[in-house]
Amino acid sequence: MTKDQKNEVIDALKETFSQYNNFYVTNTESLTVEQVGKLRRICFNKKVEMKVAKNTLIKKALESIDQKRYSNVYDSLHGVTALLFSESAKEPALIISTFRKEGNTEKPVLKAAFIDGDVFAGDDQLKVLTTLKSKHDLIGEIIGLLQSPIKNVVGGLNAGGKLAGLVKALEERAASN
Repeated sequence: MTKDQKNEVIDALKETFSQYNNFYVTNTESLTVEQVGKLRRICFNKKVEMKVAKNTLIKKALESIDQKRYSNVYDSLHGVTALLFSESAKEPALIISTFRKEGNTEKPVLKAAFIDGDVFAGDDQLKVLTTLKSKHDLIGEIIGLLQSPIKNVVGGLNAGGKLAGLVKALEERAASN
């Protein structure tokens, strides 16, 4: 590969890294050509971009964007590396898990995942990543939690007849004593 070709790959990687907040670093070594093709089709159908590049070029692309931000990812750049880029932090983890179950294989192996600035290193993190909630899910849960006390107060006020009767009975009891 010539220097110009390497620079083209680095520029393409930089553009892709800048485009996404989430990416997964996986090891696809020992997958057959057929399996890699199947994995690529699954990724394409789920709107996950899959790229394969040399580790040194990946590292150079990350370093040229922000050396400190991605420093925890560098240790995972060894062996055969496939990158999975996605808007959804959870989708690549689900793809890897499903691919393993359906193919009865332990590949691809998760080397690291970069999710909104946090690094999840090691294949043991895959289960955690499959349970991540999206930003929209979390906002919905927070709104639900905030609405709950308000609903209780409104419900109590709507049952005002019972509440007013109870208060009146307590006042009469206090007045008679």
